[in-house]
Amino acid sequence: MAEVYLGLGSNLGDREINLCRAIEKLRDKVRILRVSSIYETEPVGYPEQPWFLNAVCAIETDLTPHALLDFVKAIEKDLGRTGGVRWGPRVIDLDILLYNNLVFSDDRLTIPHPRLHERRFVLIPLAEIAPNLVHPSLNRTVAELLAEVKDFSEVRLWKENWLKI
Repeated sequence: MAEVYLGLGSNLGDREINLCRAIEKLRDKVRILRVSSIYETEPVGYPEQPWFLNAVCAIETDLTPHALLDFVKAIEKDLGRTGGVRWGPRVIDLDILLYNNLVFSDDRLTIPHPRLHERRFVLIPLAEIAPNLVHPSLNRTVAELLAEVKDFSEVRLWKENWLKI
């Protein structure tokens, strides 16, 4: 079994319900271990869009990285995600952040997520549930990465204890 960290985000429709529905669909094939609070976050990369709700969850799975990618992409599609502008508005976004201590890249998938260490909207919820987790290629804890991040976009607490595991 692998311990995996997933990033969740939504900025279209009922953002909180979108996150809840994604977690419920994840339960079909993975075990949810921990879920961060929800944070409302300023858009990064494409600023002319609604603010996001973001969270991070830790899961346990026997799915391979590619099978997990296919599963989360199917959840996104099922919840109404369609193609669009890179970093643009979306009903749901599910990203594989870390998969055990794996360092891997091919034309479909890069683990760890290539921008994980650059984004406050990922590092803040990840630090909430796993501050001492070590990034396998940077050899820094999540707490250290958060202390060093150059991203100053706004991230504010939206809701604690929003989901009972």
